[in-house]
Amino acid sequence: MNAASLAREAPAVYVVEDAHWIDQVSESMLTDFLTVVAQTSSLMLLTYRTEYEGALARVHGAQTVALAPLRDSETVALITELLGPHPSVRGLGQTVAERAAGNPLFAEEMARELAERGVLQGERGAYLSTAHNAEVSVPATLQATIAARIDRLDPKAKRTLSAAAVIGSRFDLDLLTVLDVEPVVDDLVAGQFIDQVKFTRQPEYVFHHPLIRAVAYEAQLKSDRAEMHRRLASAIEVRDHHSVGENAALIAEHYEAAGDLRSAYGWHMRAGGWWANRDIRAARISWKRACRVADALPATDPDRTAMRIAPRTGLCTSTWHAGLGVADTGFDELRELCCSAGDDMSLAVAMYGQVDGLSFEHRHREASELASEQIRLFEESPNALRGVVFIASAVLAKMLGGEAAEAYRVAQWAVDLVGGDPMRGSRTGVGSPLAVSLFWRGLAGCSLGRAGWRDDVRRGIEMQRSVDPSAGVLSTLISVAYIVGILNGALLADDRAVRETAEAVRIAEEGGDDVGLEFALGAQGLVLSRRATVAQRDVALESLRRARDAQVRQRGLAQATMVDVRIVELTAEGGDVQGAIESARRIVDQLFESGEMLSRGAATVALVESLLRRGSDTDLQEAAAAIERLAAVPTDPGFVLNEIPLLRLRALLAHAHGDDASYRDYRDRYRAMATELGFEGHMKWAEAMP
Repeated sequence: MNAASLAREAPAVYVVEDAHWIDQVSESMLTDFLTVVAQTSSLMLLTYRTEYEGALARVHGAQTVALAPLRDSETVALITELLGPHPSVRGLGQTVAERAAGNPLFAEEMARELAERGVLQGERGAYLSTAHNAEVSVPATLQATIAARIDRLDPKAKRTLSAAAVIGSRFDLDLLTVLDVEPVVDDLVAGQFIDQVKFTRQPEYVFHHPLIRAVAYEAQLKSDRAEMHRRLASAIEVRDHHSVGENAALIAEHYEAAGDLRSAYGWHMRAGGWWANRDIRAARISWKRACRVADALPATDPDRTAMRIAPRTGLCTSTWHAGLGVADTGFDELRELCCSAGDDMSLAVAMYGQVDGLSFEHRHREASELASEQIRLFEESPNALRGVVFIASAVLAKMLGGEAAEAYRVAQWAVDLVGGDPMRGSRTGVGSPLAVSLFWRGLAGCSLGRAGWRDDVRRGIEMQRSVDPSAGVLSTLISVAYIVGILNGALLADDRAVRETAEAVRIAEEGGDDVGLEFALGAQGLVLSRRATVAQRDVALESLRRARDAQVRQRGLAQATMVDVRIVELTAEGGDVQGAIESARRIVDQLFESGEMLSRGAATVALVESLLRRGSDTDLQEAAAAIERLAAVPTDPGFVLNEIPLLRLRALLAHAHGDDASYRDYRDRYRAMATELGFEGHMKWAEAMP
């Protein structure tokens, strides 16, 4: 929609009414869309009540027109337009004006109510009063005025209005018939209770004002209303069986309104599952509603705890994907529920979201500790296959924490568990367990310099592409592969890298995956910046900065740091060596303090090369200290992500000191190691060293 609007040449006006009732997903979508509207010859008009304080009320650069109650003179003008100039209605007009208190809808409804009661005769703007003003009473509230008008309707019209209120603000005649209601709509249209908005063979109608629907809804007996909600839920399921997933949330709402909590819970969970691979924020709304329903079940219900656990597990595992952080996982409450129920598998699955959240917030020691518990729960469970794909968070946490050997072992355990079936143990929205496990085994193998790591990474990506080429997990695998691979010199920014990162961006865009898109943009920026000419460097740098800022907003701090490393390199290449050094120092210190290991070597390279580029004696001393700081880090045997950059940096430092013998020794060892590992980036850099 954003792209189409930017491409549109003709002016357009978009109107969104009653934003105070908007759902979170629509609000988020429109907020994003408003950033595009400002770049076009378009106008968006939003109406909402003063109590609304959501994102749409805080749009930068928007002009707000606050509508206060009508002034006395304006109210008199409105009453005169409604009633007319005849002397018999003057006193009555004054009464209506005083009661309306500046509310135009109240004034209009009172005028209609008086006309329907027979106090006024004629038509709008030309009424005559048949009673003395002192003898006329008017309702005390707007709701009472609407209720009085509804009470005077023909029974069939009143039943039509009541059933329509149960259906929703918009309805068609077919659903009324399903509820055994003979539709009578002409009187309702004439009385301005409803308006026809679709004039086809299947006409559709909306309530003239939401308050009319609210009054018609509340006026019904709860038992009658509940029965209609129940029948309506069943009818929607049968009538639109091909769209049952899309309608699941609506069906759940009707069952909940009917008081059928178990059915409502099931449909809320079904809605969450349907949305999980389409719009994670919409899925989370359904899971939150399922939590609310489960919490409302009697404490004596034997299934209550299990029903409370399931949607909370969905919320916890999806937290990072929705752009939220550790504070939003609800993990502590979920842990208590799982422990009370002895549900170790749900707890292990839920740890996926908590561990990833800790990792992305650079809390790597906490993430690694919790990952150890998650690994133990999975390995001890006879039902591990149910959630095996979620162990990917533990593998990532161990890699980020420098425990590459453990990461490799766990990934291998997952590969063995699922066997050769790509879909064995699969779960909606989280990809093929075998594909994901192969991928992470490959990245762990890359960290350890193990043969075959590239084949594992490639097989994982290709397997996920064959299983579901449009899934967000494919975009994530591609993005992570190139972010880690390009940054650490294991992969080249070749034509395949350009194609695949573009594919990752496309998948994330088409799926509306904001967090996945930031991953993909970061990967694409890293690839394109490696291929950029001097003239293109500023463009690449700006692209990376935009991706980095977006990642920080989405709390993807670990990925943001990896993008920062490349920004430092480009900054130095562009001539701002002092700025590059200051940024690199901050990044390296942060990585050492947090315990992160996956990008520590690359960050140290960026710092040392910037220092050597400036080349003062003090810079050379600081460069030597940075090299020794990296060399002193305890790592698993064979952790090449530190070993290979150390050889490169020692060679560069020896060259800066004019120590040719040491330089040649380190250079040759560096070339040999890069070739042995098959690290294409390092191979290219090593060959370029004189």
